Amino acid sequence: MRLIETWLADQERAFDLFAKFPAEETGFENPAAGMNRERFAAYVRGLRDESLGVGLPDGWVPATKYILVNDEGDYVGIFNLRHRLTDFLRNGPGHIGYGIAREYRGHGYATAGLKITLAKARELGIEEAYLSVHKTNPASLAVQQHCGARIDHEDKTEYYTRIATAGNRKRSARRGTR
Repeated sequence: MRLIETWLADQERAFDLFAKFPAEETGFENPAAGMNRERFAAYVRGLRDESLGVGLPDGWVPATKYILVNDEGDYVGIFNLRHRLTDFLRNGPGHIGYGIAREYRGHGYATAGLKITLAKARELGIEEAYLSVHKTNPASLAVQQHCGARIDHEDKTEYYTRIATAGNRKRSARRGTR
């Protein structure tokens, strides 16, 4: 299982993956929804600049959009990692958003992908990742909790979770010292 930057992926396969997601599904947003191949190619070129913080609209932060590739080489999901937070992101979507293509759901890909994304967040110096999840998506909440999330607060429609990016390593280290 691995994450690859979208601009380094096979563009035909990336296009096919992004085309599987609507513009919005229980909080996961897909700006590429409905794009033709030409517009998608331009979108992907812009993702590299976005990850470097080049030419960002006001209020945006650098973010890297990854494709989750399973051990068989299938493109199974999309993970977005924001490199830092604004007040809006801190109290809303947070650092990480993700979606798994429908035919791959229920096979542990979201959990595996989130763990890898948390490791990437740690490499960026993020010690605690902020996420959100629609209350209508208990499977995603379970994924986050499996990765060590705690619910920080909630509103009518969302849970807002926090996950220590080194949480899994710390638990393993503690187990080894008993």
